[in-house]
Amino acid sequence: MSASLSVTARRLSLALAAAGVLVGATAVPASADHAPRPHRPHVEISNVQYNSPGYDDGSNRSLNREWVELTNTSRHAVNLDGWTLSNEDGHTYTFDGFWLAGRATVRVHTGIGRDSDSDVYQDRHGYVWDNRSDTATLSNDRDRVIDTDSWGDHNHRAGGHHDR
Repeated sequence: MSASLSVTARRLSLALAAAGVLVGATAVPASADHAPRPHRPHVEISNVQYNSPGYDDGSNRSLNREWVELTNTSRHAVNLDGWTLSNEDGHTYTFDGFWLAGRATVRVHTGIGRDSDSDVYQDRHGYVWDNRSDTATLSNDRDRVIDTDSWGDHNHRAGGHHDR
């Protein structure tokens, strides 16, 4: 009798082990579905002042009244180091060591100034954004287009996030 109890005990052990493996195998993917997903930054061009108010006299004050605003719509800070903001003519501003806080906006001015958490300056001596029509393009540090904003005669352009 002990031999038959031993065989029954082994069969029961094997059945329980197999059931445990099956439960474990199905539990892993189910728990993976609820695992936290990695944070994906969401920065967008939120506003553009492409036509500096008043007379375009080329002064630093006038140049700094031409700007593009970028807004981080996520709760997490985003490292913009290496990101670029460019126009159709190839004028490009590259962010250097700049972090945009969560739910914050930074204004990128054309002229010369002192960078802060809310304002950065391209340090240019000439206007960047065309008053009639242009496209602002924000790209990440891997040269992937994140957002665009077009104004003027750009209704034929595909892929633009905003059109004016």
